[in-house]
Amino acid sequence: MRRSAQVKRQTNETDIVADLTIDGKGESVINSGNGFFDHMLTLFSKHGLFDLKISCSGDTHIDFHHSAEDIGICLGKAFKDALEDCKGIKRYGTSYVPMDESLVRVVLDISGRQNLVYNVAVQDRTIGNFECDLVEDFLKSFTDHSRSTLHVDLIRGRNNHHSIEAVFKAFGKALSEACSINEKASEDIPTTKGVL
Repeated sequence: MRRSAQVKRQTNETDIVADLTIDGKGESVINSGNGFFDHMLTLFSKHGLFDLKISCSGDTHIDFHHSAEDIGICLGKAFKDALEDCKGIKRYGTSYVPMDESLVRVVLDISGRQNLVYNVAVQDRTIGNFECDLVEDFLKSFTDHSRSTLHVDLIRGRNNHHSIEAVFKAFGKALSEACSINEKASEDIPTTKGVL
């Protein structure tokens, strides 16, 4: 079974192609238009063991907001498409990731219901030319279009880079667990409703 998808999205603000293989090796080619965000998505791919290619041409002369948001849309759709009816998946994933002094917890449910609870307070607004608020916007777009519930908590942290890096690593690991196949129920859809 090859769980993969390609999503293309073109608007007046962005032109994006996202290629995803869920059961990959953590290989990625990321060209988002922002170096820090490239780094974060590379970490997400590596620690989730997803193969991921993202190419985004966006209106970064304005700022990076539209690109971050629309990449979240595309990535969410890619996971939803690749998982199809969600047969056999574990559905839930949890990960605690330390990054030096920072500690992040991510808990995820591929539930068919979109919700984001984001409790990450960083000290500075930007890292280089990346606005830290965009992490929440990216994750909101992801949850809306993957139809998943995501709780992200920065338990402790001092350095913005470390804290956000821990978010993306934990996100990748929790999502990988949720997407993995439950060998005890590999033919079942994990809900009493019969559909996610």
